[in-house]
Amino acid sequence: MKYTVLTLFPEICDAYFSSSIMAKAVSRGIVEYQAINIRDFALDRHRSCDDAPYGGGPGMLMLPEPLGRALEAAGAKKKASRKQSLENAEAGSSAEVKPPYTIYLSPSGKPLDQKRAKELTRERELILVCGRYEGIDQRIIDTYVDEEISVGDYVLSSGEVAALVLIDATYRLVEQVITQESLAEESFDSLLLEYPQYTRPEIYDTLIVPEILLSGHHENIRRWRLQKRVEKTLALRPDLIALGESQELFDEETRKLIAEKRRKVYDEEEI
Repeated sequence: MKYTVLTLFPEICDAYFSSSIMAKAVSRGIVEYQAINIRDFALDRHRSCDDAPYGGGPGMLMLPEPLGRALEAAGAKKKASRKQSLENAEAGSSAEVKPPYTIYLSPSGKPLDQKRAKELTRERELILVCGRYEGIDQRIIDTYVDEEISVGDYVLSSGEVAALVLIDATYRLVEQVITQESLAEESFDSLLLEYPQYTRPEIYDTLIVPEILLSGHHENIRRWRLQKRVEKTLALRPDLIALGESQELFDEETRKLIAEKRRKVYDEEEI
């Protein structure tokens, strides 16, 4: 999988791709990365990439011309052209490969969640446009952007930070980056948060590791972990439980644990 990041500050992204698990994924050829400096495509001597918005208002807006040239250099296709290339690739044309998918990180975009992160790993290449200032010219969005994505209901000064959130959420799901066993019971898998985790020492500042985790009884440990996932999700994200119930995603064991926990909470409140 390849990530191409269009940015005014490539050094922010370079540091991420040269560290930790990502650096190993890049060195093994599982992940490819390219940072394109949008300023390299500005034609004036000041390398200008922003100007005041038409109609007035605060702040500055990223200019369409340097950004458009940067997108073309990255291999982004205009929407009509991309659609045709995608149809040719799906039809098995030997001359066509699946074109890059262009994303603009924006507070106005659709919220990023685990389901969408998994879906994005099916793309051959993601081109990520990092906004700055008041954002980018709408004509770039209309011409090149396949999807606007938001990483949360808040505003960041740096599109790079948002892009790295999306990258981190997706690359770790790419095959061979992290073992499937490590991904199997993470938060949001099956709409349940992850269970509590413990390591050495057994006693820390009078706090003791739950005895069941020291028992070596794998089935009891599995059930305890599922129970804790249910308890944690009901306490912190009841909306996920409600969503899972509405979509009938939980198995019988999980449904029983949810019902038991709800009865227990109700009984405690009655007392």
